[in-house]
Amino acid sequence: MADPPDTDPADRDPRERDLQRRADGPAISPWLVIGVIAMLGVLVYVVSALL
Repeated sequence: MADPPDTDPADRDPRERDLQRRADGPAISPWLVIGVIAMLGVLVYVVSALL
């Protein structure tokens, strides 16, 4: 069960604290998304040049 919003940090459930810590960062890097999009663009360019 989730802790109420204004719970004292000492009284919080450790599992809730772990989930909050993991949720701070992005799931994947924005640079990874940009790189994948760029690679797809290069792939489309090469395939269209061959056809």
